[in-house]
Amino acid sequence: QVQLVESGGGLVQPGGSLRLSCAASGSIFSGYTMGWYRQAPGKQREFVADITSGSMANYADFVKGRFTISRDNRKNTVYLQMNSLKPEDTAVYNCNSYAFPNSWAQGTQVTVSS
Repeated sequence: QVQLVESGGGLVQPGGSLRLSCAASGSIFSGYTMGWYRQAPGKQREFVADITSGSMANYADFVKGRFTISRDNRKNTVYLQMNSLKPEDTAVYNCNSYAFPNSWAQGTQVTVSS
């Protein structure tokens, strides 16, 4: 049973942009902070950004000034606009509801390469 579905990943050149989307069920979206995390091969999952139900955002230092997290509470969807992408941004990106912080969907692959 899937309550989170990520999309929007793909292959992009360094310096390019992607916009990720995460559609969530209302029961784990409304009133909850939503986060974006990523995991590269051989690496631990790491925090990228999160956003509260009132749209207050926090970012990891390595994405500040490049990524923007947003949410549409009417659509139960959280977004991650990624600009100025770097090869080290290559990873599987997952969204997460802080209602269930240890629950993860399949994610969407982002590959940054020339």
